[in-house]
Amino acid sequence: MTRRFTGDKLLVATHNAGKLEEIAALLAPFSVSVVGAAELNLPEPEETETTFAGNARIKAHAAARATGLPALADDSGLAVDALNGAPGVYTADWAETPKGRDFTMAMERLHRALLDSAAPQPHRAQFCCTLVLAWPDGTDAVFAGEMPGRVVWPMRGDQGHGYDPIFIPDGHDITFGEMDRWEKNRISHRADAFAKFVAGCFG
Repeated sequence: MTRRFTGDKLLVATHNAGKLEEIAALLAPFSVSVVGAAELNLPEPEETETTFAGNARIKAHAAARATGLPALADDSGLAVDALNGAPGVYTADWAETPKGRDFTMAMERLHRALLDSAAPQPHRAQFCCTLVLAWPDGTDAVFAGEMPGRVVWPMRGDQGHGYDPIFIPDGHDITFGEMDRWEKNRISHRADAFAKFVAGCFG
């Protein structure tokens, strides 16, 4: 059984203001105040694991130890079946350049990798999100969500971010990049993980 969250303050181990706002809105009905890692000047620990859960654990436990607060962290990415799950935990790394992240370059790299693999279409893939809630005593709870779909080419749509323009979720005929962001947020891998988190810790 998952340990219930009984406090009134949760640290979200992210420096992403948009993600912080999203989580704060999600937890508003439970009278939980949310504070971000940037607000507390916490460093971003190096993500050295090879799984989403492993990297989320690093961030959540580091934040909980540093502050004495329960801490929530996530790690997410795109896993393509024909590429043996790549880019996976390296989803953002594929976009890194000396001038910052370039996701158009990353999507082109992924497309070239699929061409080189000669894998038949459809190119099945999943957006994955793993949440870890860590307590200062070292215990944690893990919640994994995913949105299955397929990778397409060329890129379509200018909504969303990251690899959204080349991913069509199951049950739809448009990419995340063409989808209204509220609709995307309702069905996404992150929404799946958060629903499990809320059910497990607040339900």
